[in-house]
Amino acid sequence: MKTPFNKFIYIGFLLLGAYQSLFANDYMQAASSLGIGLAFDPFNTDQKWNDRPKWQKAVLIIHLALTAALFGFAIGLADK
Repeated sequence: MKTPFNKFIYIGFLLLGAYQSLFANDYMQAASSLGIGLAFDPFNTDQKWNDRPKWQKAVLIIHLALTAALFGFAIGLADK
């Protein structure tokens, strides 16, 4: 099985976002890194959205929701 390079970039941005939020406490940069990670779809990029399995859709939608929540959290902390 040939692994596309997108998976490695996606995982890299996930790890970078986790590091920035958990250890560096830089939530805005973490949200940005997670958002950029969404651009690198780890699944089959030739497959249309409607043809994807529901679990793949769920993973990407949950990722988007966590990114938006982290962005909102970062804005809330900056609004002191």
